[in-house]
Amino acid sequence: MQFDRRGPVAVAVAVLGALLVALSSCGPAAPGPARTRGAQGADGKAARTPTVSSAPTADPTRVPGVGDRLHRRIPADSGQVVAVYGAGEDSADATVVLYTRQGTHWRPVGSWPAHNGRHGWTTDHHEGDQRTPVGVFTLTDAGGVLADPGTRLPYDRDEGAYAPPHEWDEAHQHDFDYVIAIDYNRRKGTPPRDATRPWGADRGGGIWLHMDHGSGTSACVSVSRRAMESLLRTLDPARHPVVVMGDRAALGA
Repeated sequence: MQFDRRGPVAVAVAVLGALLVALSSCGPAAPGPARTRGAQGADGKAARTPTVSSAPTADPTRVPGVGDRLHRRIPADSGQVVAVYGAGEDSADATVVLYTRQGTHWRPVGSWPAHNGRHGWTTDHHEGDQRTPVGVFTLTDAGGVLADPGTRLPYDRDEGAYAPPHEWDEAHQHDFDYVIAIDYNRRKGTPPRDATRPWGADRGGGIWLHMDHGSGTSACVSVSRRAMESLLRTLDPARHPVVVMGDRAALGA
C-alpha cells in the first residue's frame, strides 16, 4: 500500500483540481451576471410537452436522419439510441430524441428541445473549443447532486463532487443535478466525475448529458429536468444505449 505524503491540504487541492477538470467541459464561458433560467430550468417545468420527432422515417430499420457513416458505428446489439440533432454546424440549438428498437424497427419514444456547445459542432474536438464532438458514443454511467431517480445505469450521487463552483452564475447552479456521462475520452465504468482522459487532456473530456440552463454549453448536451429524468429511467445497460450526435448535415453524411 502506498501512502500520500503530501499532507491534507495538498491532497485536497489535488482532488479539487481533478473535479474542476471533470467540470471544465460543462461550465459557463466566463463568470457573468445571472441570467433568467429558460424553459428547461431545474424546476423541470418545460414550456411545452415533449413531442416525438417528425424526422423522415422512410426506412424504419434506420435511425431517422443518420447517414451510413454514423449508422455503421451504432453497435449491432444496441437497442436504445439518444439522437442529438443539432440545428447547424455553428448553432447551439438542438433536439434530443430517444429511440428504442422493437424487433428491427426504431421507434421514437420522446423528444425534447436541447442545447449543445455554444460554438456548435466539430469532428475534431479539443479542450476549450466550445464545440460538441460529432459521433457515436456509449452511455454507461450517471450521477449528480440529486438522488437516483430510478435508473438502471450505475449512479454516483455526490453533492460536493457535482455542485458547480460558487462563482458560476445562478443560471448554471443546477446544471449537474443529473448527469449522464457521454463516453468520449473517458473510462467506461467510472463515475462521470472521473477526470481520466485516455486520449490526453488536449482532446477534452467531461462531456455529459445534463440539465439545461437555457443557452449553449462548453461542449455538453443539455435538456430539461423532465427529459433527464425520462432518459435516466429509460436507459438500460442491458440494451447497450448509445448517443448519436451532431449537426443535421454531419449526422446525415
